[in-house]
Amino acid sequence: MGPLVVVTSLFFMWGFITCLNDILIPKLKGVFDLQHWQAMLIQTAFFGAYFIISLAYFLFSITKGDPIMKIGYKNGIIVGLVVAAVGCVLFLPAASLLSYGFFLLALFVLASGITILQIAANPYVAALGPPEGSSSRMNMTQALNSLGTTVAPLVGGYLIFDAAQGVGDASAESVKMPYLALAAALLVIVVIIKIARLPHIAGEGRIVADAGALKHRHLVLGIICIFMYVGGEVSIGSTLIGFLELPQIAGLAESEAKYYLAFFWGGAMVGRFFGAIGLAQFKNNSYKYLAIGAVALVAFLVIFSIYGLNLALIAVGLIVLNMLVLFLGRFIPSRTLGLYAASVIGLLLVTIFGEGQMAMWSVIAIGLFNSIMFPTIFDLAIKGLGAHTSQGSSLLVMAIVGGAIIPPLQGFVADVTSLQLSFLVPLACYLFIVYYGFFGSAPGASVKEELAY
Repeated sequence: MGPLVVVTSLFFMWGFITCLNDILIPKLKGVFDLQHWQAMLIQTAFFGAYFIISLAYFLFSITKGDPIMKIGYKNGIIVGLVVAAVGCVLFLPAASLLSYGFFLLALFVLASGITILQIAANPYVAALGPPEGSSSRMNMTQALNSLGTTVAPLVGGYLIFDAAQGVGDASAESVKMPYLALAAALLVIVVIIKIARLPHIAGEGRIVADAGALKHRHLVLGIICIFMYVGGEVSIGSTLIGFLELPQIAGLAESEAKYYLAFFWGGAMVGRFFGAIGLAQFKNNSYKYLAIGAVALVAFLVIFSIYGLNLALIAVGLIVLNMLVLFLGRFIPSRTLGLYAASVIGLLLVTIFGEGQMAMWSVIAIGLFNSIMFPTIFDLAIKGLGAHTSQGSSLLVMAIVGGAIIPPLQGFVADVTSLQLSFLVPLACYLFIVYYGFFGSAPGASVKEELAY
C-alpha cells in the first residue's frame, strides 16, 4: 500500500497541471486577442508532446531496447518529474517576454515530462498487486488525478483571474507564481521518490527490442480509443467555460464559470472512486454497495457545505444516475465502459440541442461518466502484453495526442457554426468508445490474424 500511495501523488500533480490549461485558454485568449482555434493551440502544444515523445520512445525501444525497462520505473518517474519542472520554470520568461510562442514551448516541455511519467507510472500501478484488481487500482489512482483536476480550476482560477484583477487583461504576469510553485512542488516529489523504497517489478532490466506490442489487436484498438477519449474529454473541458458564458445557457462570467468547471472535474473524481470500489474484489457485494453509498454521502456533504442545498441536490441526482449505470454494467470493466460512453452521447445530445439549466448540467454531468474511461481503457489495452507492457504503455500515452487534435477541430467547427453545435465533434469520439467497450477490448487474435481472416 505504501508504494501505491507514493506513486498516487504523481497522478494528483499531473491532473492539476493538465487542468490548468482550461484556465490558461481563456486567459491567454484575452491577452493575445486570439480566435478559438488559436487559443486551442495551447492543448495542441501540450498534448502534441505526448505524441512526439511517446513516438520517439517507441522507436527507440524497437531498436535499442525499452528505456523504462532498462533503467527501472523509479528512475523513469524521476526523469519525468525533472523535465516537467523545467517546463514550469519556462513560464516565467514566456510571461516576461509576452510571447505566445514561448508559452507554447513551455507547455510542450512541461507535457514532455508528464509523458514520461505516464509511460512509467501507469503500468507500474497495474503491476503493484494481483492482476484481477488492476482496473480497481488504476481507477483509484486516477481518482486522485481527478482531485487535481478538481482543485486546479479553483486555485488556478483564483490566482490567474481573481488575484490578478489589478494587473490588466493584456498582462500575463499572473501565470508566473502558479507555475513557479508547481516547479518547486515537482522537485520536492523528486526527493520523496528518490528516498522512497519502491518495489522492483518483474521484467525491469530486461531488453526488448522489437515491435511485439503492436501484434495485439485489443492494444491497437485501445490506442485509437485513448485517442478518441482524451480528444473528446479535453475538447469538452476546454470549451466548458465558453459554453457557460453563452446567454442561452447560463450567461456566466469567466470568474464564476470556473466553479462549474470544478464540478465537471469533481464529477470525474467521484466517478473514479465509484469505479475503484465497483471494480475491486469484495468477498461480499453488500460491502461494495455500502462503500459506494458512503462515497455518495461524502460527496453530498462536501457540496452542501461549500455550495448549499440546491446544488448539492442537483449533484446527488446526477450521482444517482451514474450509480444506476454502474450497477447496470455489473462491475464488468468492458461492459461498464460501453455503457458510460453511451451515457455521454445522450448527455451531449442534450448539450447540443438543449438550453438553460438542462444543457448546462448535461455538459457538467459528462465528467461523472468520463470518470472510469481512461484508466479502464488503459488497463484493458495492456492486459496480456507481458514483456511488451511498457512499450504498449508508450503507444497508449502517444494516443493522448487526441487532446492536441480534437480540440482545435472543435474550435474550428465552433468558429464556422456555433459553440453549441461544435459538441458534435466529441460526440463522434464517444461512438468509438462504445464500440471498444462492447466489442473491441477483449484480448484475442493478433492483428495479423485478424487481417488474414
